[in-house]
Amino acid sequence: MAGRITTFDDWIEYFRGWQKEIGFPLHLLEGFEFDAKYEEPANDEIFFGDYKGDKRWRRVIDIPDQRIRDALQHLIVYQADTEFGSVEQQRHLAETAPTEYDLHSLARVMREEMRHGWQMCHILVNHFGYSGRVEAQKQLERRSWKNTRLLGSFNVEVDDWLDFFTYTEFIDRDGKFQLRMLLHSAFMPLAASMGPMLKEEAYHLGTGHTGLKRIVAAGVIPVPLIQKWFHKWIPTAYDLFGVDSSTSAEWAYVWGVKGRFDEDTNTTAPDREGLNEYARLLYQQDIANHIAALNNVLPAGSPKLTVPDLKFNRSIGSHAGKFYTTTGEPVDADKYPAYLASVLPSPQERETLRDLCADPSWILPPSSHPRADALRRTEARK
Repeated sequence: MAGRITTFDDWIEYFRGWQKEIGFPLHLLEGFEFDAKYEEPANDEIFFGDYKGDKRWRRVIDIPDQRIRDALQHLIVYQADTEFGSVEQQRHLAETAPTEYDLHSLARVMREEMRHGWQMCHILVNHFGYSGRVEAQKQLERRSWKNTRLLGSFNVEVDDWLDFFTYTEFIDRDGKFQLRMLLHSAFMPLAASMGPMLKEEAYHLGTGHTGLKRIVAAGVIPVPLIQKWFHKWIPTAYDLFGVDSSTSAEWAYVWGVKGRFDEDTNTTAPDREGLNEYARLLYQQDIANHIAALNNVLPAGSPKLTVPDLKFNRSIGSHAGKFYTTTGEPVDADKYPAYLASVLPSPQERETLRDLCADPSWILPPSSHPRADALRRTEARK
């Protein structure tokens, strides 16, 4: 791709070029129309932060401070980058889909992730002037496999369908948290984007959860092996919430551009210095509930799946670069590399997984458990 975009139509041409360059299976887009969807919240007022009670800002020119404008653009850029990164990570999975149903689910997830990136770039191009156009173009120039996506989770390889279901269960669940926090934004175009995105994201979570249920209930892949895939992805999801005491999160709250996950129901005064950690703890509780649901369908006598401790294998925050077990116990620095290798998927275990997945019985057919659409409706109501 070459040149510079000046209109959203220019960006669309870049987007089409990006789809081809990353090797996306374009036949999965058949019948799907990309567009920007806006669904304005009923409440037109800012309801937290220093501008509480003011009307939400509909144009960048309405934003009272350049610092707020810059913070908003930063949030939108990072959200867009996660959407395009996830598509790049999953682009090869269509070749190994276990069933037609799963291929359909994968296609829908990737189409909607692309639409979410499209949505964010629609805002960047149409509201943020030259800098927004530059940032929208950069979205299509970074690559997950070159480790140039902005957040760590989106540079990790998605090699197989256990990766995919674990990813959509845990990384997309972080996405739900981020979208709900932006739903409360003082900037109306961003807040109005979140309703449609959350409805679509719910299907992704349902895909991950029912996929994992079908795997654990089948009993073919050993639970300790599945656990290693959890160890691979969940710490990266913890990192997505940012550093423990974040001045940027505090200012985003003060300025009304990003609220708490439960901002619309939480009547307590926020700990403005601990907003990221508050969200991370809510997330850990949420995934613990979903892992408990997976344990309920394990074959009798199986070991239980567990939630890794918040300190394990972290790259961001106060635990970054420190040495802890999956249960949060300290490990000597010289012993840690060997320990980490023992609890993460090894190349040999990836080969073992490929061998196990050669037998169709490794995952139950989708009819054996509630379909993702039912879970999607449940998630959408939360």
